[in-house]
Amino acid sequence: MIQRIQSLYLLIGAVISLGLTLVFSVWTTVANSVYYIIDLWEQNAITIKMIPILFIISGVMSLISIFLFKHRKNQFIVNRLNILINLILLGILIYHLLTLSGEMQVSKKGIGAVLPIIVIVLLVLANKAIKKDEDLVKSVDRLR
Repeated sequence: MIQRIQSLYLLIGAVISLGLTLVFSVWTTVANSVYYIIDLWEQNAITIKMIPILFIISGVMSLISIFLFKHRKNQFIVNRLNILINLILLGILIYHLLTLSGEMQVSKKGIGAVLPIIVIVLLVLANKAIKKDEDLVKSVDRLR
């Protein structure tokens, strides 16, 4: 299970979605208040509250996909849904980073906004490896 390369990609993606979001900041305002993903629960806007929820869903879906190693087609579908969730998350993050209040001076964007891109790349690599495994199994079945 873990010895397959796609499982490693998925595990790294889950660690990024669940663990590193607590370490890296999303943005720093002009008043030097740093916002982490966990701090976004306390905001009023529903779209900002969706950011930590989508990170958690993405990490859990990556973990679920690791354990679907016997069902490669289902694993492929779960990864595609996870890519879609990360694209939505990236869109919400970009929207809020571009429309931060008090942007007369420049605020600092943190690396937390780049994490969905890294997870998307890992999920695409995992899907390529799953497709390669599926093609290998089909070619062996053809020989029988």
